Amino acid sequence: HSNVLIAQLTIKKPIIRDSSDVWAKMIVTMDYFRMEKAFVILLCCLSVLAGEVDKDAQRNAKLPACAACRTLTDAFKKGIKATERGKFEGGDTAWEEEKMGSYRRSEVRLIEIQEQLCKDVERGKHQCQANGEEYEGLLEDWWKKEQDTEPDLHVWLCIDHLKVCCPTNHYGPQCMHCKGGLENPCGGNGKCKGTGTRKGSGECACNPGYKGELCGDCSYGYYEAYKDETKLLCEKCNKACNGPCSGPGQKSCVACKEGWEMNTEVGCLDINECAAAKDPCKLNEFCVNNEGSFTCLSCDKSCESCTGDGPDNCNKCAEGFILDPEKKICVDNTQKEREKHMSFARYITYGGLSVATCIILQKNTIIAAIVGLTVALYISFSEYYLHNMDGPPPIVPQLPPNFNLLSELMKS
Repeated sequence: HSNVLIAQLTIKKPIIRDSSDVWAKMIVTMDYFRMEKAFVILLCCLSVLAGEVDKDAQRNAKLPACAACRTLTDAFKKGIKATERGKFEGGDTAWEEEKMGSYRRSEVRLIEIQEQLCKDVERGKHQCQANGEEYEGLLEDWWKKEQDTEPDLHVWLCIDHLKVCCPTNHYGPQCMHCKGGLENPCGGNGKCKGTGTRKGSGECACNPGYKGELCGDCSYGYYEAYKDETKLLCEKCNKACNGPCSGPGQKSCVACKEGWEMNTEVGCLDINECAAAKDPCKLNEFCVNNEGSFTCLSCDKSCESCTGDGPDNCNKCAEGFILDPEKKICVDNTQKEREKHMSFARYITYGGLSVATCIILQKNTIIAAIVGLTVALYISFSEYYLHNMDGPPPIVPQLPPNFNLLSELMKS
């Protein structure tokens, strides 16, 4: 809730009424950035606090009796694993082996395990620590006396002594067998309610696709793919089927879903709504057929109506666009007009340069040759570039004749 509240807060910049007061602006701006910085720090602190609150809630969680006992025994087993190679090689270990037996069953190792007990537990940590203190005597008895007769601490503590859990595939206060037997309860296609605990009814909670007291039948919309004396395998009917089916594939459907039609040869056949006499989509949309349905997608912005995606599939150009007779696509009308003006201006430039060359030729052949060659190269390069580039042609620099320069050249 704190994060939602923070997200709703807003900080507005103060308005400076006197625009000439520069110092006031600077001071207020600095205050504004301080406020923003403080807001960010507050947001970070509250986010961290929210995370800590969530962690505390996990640590304080109250687990059911069996789950709490299993958490304790799992934590103890983890401590055994962590100390099995011995932190006490030499020193205390040597003394323990000489005076009290092997380190494997030593008091030193037990204390080390108990000190770290439940340290890494997240959910129900405080409950685990409390149970560790409450059952410290039982844990010590198992450690010193019962490991050889019952190596599984969970069975010895949670099932046999505290009686808060049951063996797997047993349930209830008396640890009765789950329905379907110990080896394959619920036919292997479900879960026994309360298994492993002193709670529950022992009834089967079937997996998706199965039903019945022992999950021995296929659910509606599933078919029997395999069955023998001990195993049943149910598979989902084809997506074209509306309800039950006799086997795999769309030919096994009893009835077809909407968007499909029954065909005597192939079974349920997809209906192509896009091929219907009446277009199912709007004027500025085109139809895409999917299995069992269809999708309407928007035409390109250059199209008023279309048969597919892109400006080359327009039935009619949209307002502001015209059909390019060469490319057979709808193009921006303003861009087309601009290209026409650019081409006209380009040819005028070429003509002006050619006329200037002819004028110079009358006065100076060498200069005229140089200018003529330059103009020819310029025109050749420009036309080649324009005809080989992608996209609209660039603006070619317009070079009108410099008549003052021409006059000086003619006089010389």
